[in-house]
Amino acid sequence: MFHHVTVLKEESVEGLHIKPDGVYVDCTMGGAGHSSLIASKLGPEGLLIALDQDDVALANAQIVLAPYLDRVAIIKSNFREIEHVLRGVPKAMKDGRPQVDGILFDLGVSSPQLDDGDRGFSYNHDAELDMRMDRDTLLTAKTIVNEWPADKIAKVLFEYGEEKFSRRIAGVIVEAREKKAIETTGELVELIKEGIPAAARRTGGHPAKRSFQALRIAVNDELGAFEEALQQSLNCLAPQGRIAVITFHSLEDRICKQFFVKNVEKCTCPPAFPMCVCEKAGDLKLVTRKPILPSEHELEVNQRARSAKLRIAEKL
Repeated sequence: MFHHVTVLKEESVEGLHIKPDGVYVDCTMGGAGHSSLIASKLGPEGLLIALDQDDVALANAQIVLAPYLDRVAIIKSNFREIEHVLRGVPKAMKDGRPQVDGILFDLGVSSPQLDDGDRGFSYNHDAELDMRMDRDTLLTAKTIVNEWPADKIAKVLFEYGEEKFSRRIAGVIVEAREKKAIETTGELVELIKEGIPAAARRTGGHPAKRSFQALRIAVNDELGAFEEALQQSLNCLAPQGRIAVITFHSLEDRICKQFFVKNVEKCTCPPAFPMCVCEKAGDLKLVTRKPILPSEHELEVNQRARSAKLRIAEKL
């Protein structure tokens, strides 16, 4: 069963200002927590387009969203294909292009993916090295640690995991694979520990946490997909449509924040001018100046929510 605690659910869905007859996209359906709340607020004329690339999540959604399937389209897709997907949904099209009323991203990895030992995401379960969200894709964590050069592995660990011992860990991995291929998460965890000084291993949580995050991001090209999807989302929003983004680590949050800032209204006309003449107005306005954080109650229920941040912007 696909159990999943949805973070900042009410806040993010409320931020989208759901209209009963509106068209909305959940780019990261996961356990369908956000999707079910959005769908419950739609009338018969409304539509939710729910995307996911995980077959387990897609099968689970058929059950969770069963009461709303008259107003939900469940589609297997990476969210970097959002514009292409929407062009195939007549209700999402207006004047020859996609125009939807709201788009949601929840960039946390679903708890079932982390907890399923067979998926290779977890440093707490010994399993085959995999980490693919979509098992139809080819690149796995096993390929990276066994075939990529040391400098490329180190770059992944440093840039995506902010691992300060990235070069040492990469060196240990390359040395070990010359004797035997690295097959499992358990083997990788021991190599990562070997690459981190003993004093550093005793602080800051599990020593493999940052490296496993980095490999997962690289396997699924999560940051590249997110950057592409943000730009497409802006193109696909109708005027006054909203985009809500929940991030869980600094790299994703930085991408979201910089994208919003880049596209926010930037009129430089003096306040006394009755209308804008500088033609520097942006495409977005911020609904939340600062990110919305989980409540104390939510943190008690789900410790994985502690790093979550919600940002919302509206298309002008």
